[in-house]
Amino acid sequence: MLGQLIRFGIAGGISTLIYSAVYLPLALYVFGPRLAVAAVPFAFAVAVACGFFLHSAWSFRGYGTRDTSGRQHAKFLIVQGIGLLLNALFTWIITGPLFHGPAWAPLIPVVLITPIATFALNRAWVFA
Repeated sequence: MLGQLIRFGIAGGISTLIYSAVYLPLALYVFGPRLAVAAVPFAFAVAVACGFFLHSAWSFRGYGTRDTSGRQHAKFLIVQGIGLLLNALFTWIITGPLFHGPAWAPLIPVVLITPIATFALNRAWVFA
């Protein structure tokens, strides 16, 4: 499991860089800091597309089974949907009407909390 966690962290780091590279310009220049939450789905979609291939081929390599029926892909999308909701919630709370924080601030819980939740769900349910 330690090897999986390390590989997941590296792949997640790559996905996080991709997420940030899409999210920040959209949040700062397209939607503006007060509507930063609108950038989350776009950034998440790009990061998830890369993340699935990284995680299935590398992070969880040699662990569990691979399902070609589409069920595993559906489970992965459900888990990523949960991650999307977490990221949107963090972004809305931090940049929205409650705290009016800067657009970069939601990246802190996005990097620290969402990956732990999605790792646990991916390991226990998607790639089990």
